[in-house]
Amino acid sequence: MTAALRIGHGFDVHAFEAGDHVMLCGVRIPHTQGVRAHSDGDVALHALCDALLGAAGLGDIGEHFPDDDAQYAGSSSRALLCEVVAQLGERGCRVSNVDITIIAQAPRLAEYRAAMRENVACDLRVDTHRVNVKATTTEHLGFAGRKEGMAAFAVALLLQEP
Repeated sequence: MTAALRIGHGFDVHAFEAGDHVMLCGVRIPHTQGVRAHSDGDVALHALCDALLGAAGLGDIGEHFPDDDAQYAGSSSRALLCEVVAQLGERGCRVSNVDITIIAQAPRLAEYRAAMRENVACDLRVDTHRVNVKATTTEHLGFAGRKEGMAAFAVALLLQEP
């Protein structure tokens, strides 16, 4: 019997606030603002956690790491992702590949994408060729275009052993 394919989709958004950096895929990126969040506000990893949890039928990030729970205040999103990966393993799931799209007018992300892919691959325990990270602007439209915040989408394909 072959492994079952399971696909999940995730989305996250955070508003900007005073600060000097944003975290994306575990990479600290200098910026003129930070993000308002309970954890480190890594929209890309939050979307990825949702995609992975959804693919495994395990709900969403808010169920596992509630934003009103003090133990997660200031948490590293990479630590949350590693916890999600452990839960996947308990269900016999492993990551086939993931694709993340970050939506932000600023900061520019091209020079950070390789490090972002490496972090995600490390946390997912897969080769970097199984991780894709891309960024886009909204051509100055909407909240992201007005530089009020940033968002991310993620898609994950899991293999679940029978």
